Amino acid sequence: MTRKIIYSSDAPEPVGTYNQAVSDGRFVFTAGQIPLDPDTGQIVEGNFQDRVEQVFRNLDAVLEEGGTEFSSILKITVYLTDLSRFSTVNEVFSDQFKGIEPPARSVVEVAGLPMNADIEIECIASV
Repeated sequence: MTRKIIYSSDAPEPVGTYNQAVSDGRFVFTAGQIPLDPDTGQIVEGNFQDRVEQVFRNLDAVLEEGGTEFSSILKITVYLTDLSRFSTVNEVFSDQFKGIEPPARSVVEVAGLPMNADIEIECIASV
């Protein structure tokens, strides 16, 4: 197996000891992305929808660097600190996957996330 580390300067620096993504040549496994602005390293200002959209921009940058895209995502896992925001997540998902089949998805409510984020998303995509 060939293991390739994926790094995009258009996505936030990891906030711990991990990589943005790793590929085995067949799949890209992303680390969880929180709504960090890659330029400032801070959680984006604005409403919850703005933060979900930032997470997708971060994922897009990492996937692109890994040689893949949203249409190749097989599985997404969403972590929320407040499950009542599920409908907003669905709205953003509808926009992000407009015109393509959405992937399998799990949504999990958690007690906390890094940097007090309220959402984190990770995915697995084919290359």
